[in-house]
Amino acid sequence: MTDEELRELVRDAVARHLRQDAAPHTPSPAGGHASHGRFPLVSGGDTDGACLIEPAVRCTHCGYCQSYGH
Repeated sequence: MTDEELRELVRDAVARHLRQDAAPHTPSPAGGHASHGRFPLVSGGDTDGACLIEPAVRCTHCGYCQSYGH
């Protein structure tokens, strides 16, 4: 394999990865994996309450509680 062929493979892989990242994170049969979906939980403001997963700490809005944790 030449350097140019390797570069082309890397370019293709990066392009595929960027297209996947641009897809919405909702489950759908045609696009994306179900593990990327999120449950419709209401998100509070920055000063609102404790984390649902770890109540001893303040919520950072990471989204972990809205997903299967993948």
